[in-house]
Amino acid sequence: MPIPIVDPARYEQELEAKRERIGQQFERFGPPELEVFPSPASHYRQRCEFRVWHEGDDLFYAMFDVDPDDPKQKRVIRLDDYPVASRRINELMPRLRQALLESDVLRRRLFQVEFLTTLSGEALVTLIYHRPLDAAWEEEARRLQQRLDILIIGRSRKQRLVLERDHVWERLEVEGRTLHYQQVENSFTQPNAEISRDMLTWARDATRGSQDSDLVELYCGNGNFTVALAENFRRVLATEITRTSVASAQQNLAANAIGNAVVGRMSAEEFSAALKGEKGGRRVTEMALGEYDFSTVLVDPPRAGLDEDSCRQLSEYPRIVYISCNPDTLERNLEALSRTHRLARFALFDQFPWTHHCECGVLLERIYD
Repeated sequence: MPIPIVDPARYEQELEAKRERIGQQFERFGPPELEVFPSPASHYRQRCEFRVWHEGDDLFYAMFDVDPDDPKQKRVIRLDDYPVASRRINELMPRLRQALLESDVLRRRLFQVEFLTTLSGEALVTLIYHRPLDAAWEEEARRLQQRLDILIIGRSRKQRLVLERDHVWERLEVEGRTLHYQQVENSFTQPNAEISRDMLTWARDATRGSQDSDLVELYCGNGNFTVALAENFRRVLATEITRTSVASAQQNLAANAIGNAVVGRMSAEEFSAALKGEKGGRRVTEMALGEYDFSTVLVDPPRAGLDEDSCRQLSEYPRIVYISCNPDTLERNLEALSRTHRLARFALFDQFPWTHHCECGVLLERIYD
């Protein structure tokens, strides 16, 4: 993918092009008016990773411009700043580079740097090496951590050294309430915090009036939506397959004092089988599925979207909230879901400005004859 060219003066034009494309792509489903949520035009990504390029005594951050006609052809692009990244990342980039240039211990065989930041300015920096990390590295890294007021993790093959902690805490103001999210290094988090806040606000509004029924959530990640939507429902059952994300989601429920939500470690396919009575075991028993009255399902699948069996399962719920990072697979899934449900709301979240990528949200309500 080419490196985004940020030109705030052109942002409205870029966003309008996405609005028109999405509107045309989904026109045949008869959607309501598209709700469009713009991103900040620059400095919107709270996490980024860069290669570290060494040239003699110099080193710098780099990305690669890949020739679309010949992926093997790559051009190294030097980055002294990166307007896509948060202001905190841009503030740290030159200071970290200078510190690395001054330390043979920290710079030797360093090949990648990863930044994870928050709206409040917390920063976790992961330094990744092609060599083992020793006591000398740890001593230098601890000094750097204090000097830059950051958290540092060192990685190399079969090695992960966490100097203080492996996560930051994001705080999002959503409808007058501060939501707290543990975001763990090397695990998925929403990169655009401002758009994440818009998505949570939209989903809360779309699911109001549900306190007498329950929500089931598939692919819940670190509980991003679980935390925000819990007060809209009597109970929430969320599922996620990744062990790290499940642990983080449980931490986030505790941090926000949410007592009506449970996160279970189970794939969407396993959960579907459990609902049909085709899967048993300790985890299924602990879920106590018979105690729930699910009126709503929220699904935020990977780019591949949902398979036919998952769509069939979703179609059994009165209300579906579908968050999609790939309009093409959303379009394919709506071919199946629109047989039983109508599009009640349709949103475009500009999670990734200056790229062709679009994040969409749809609210589907069951059609009753």
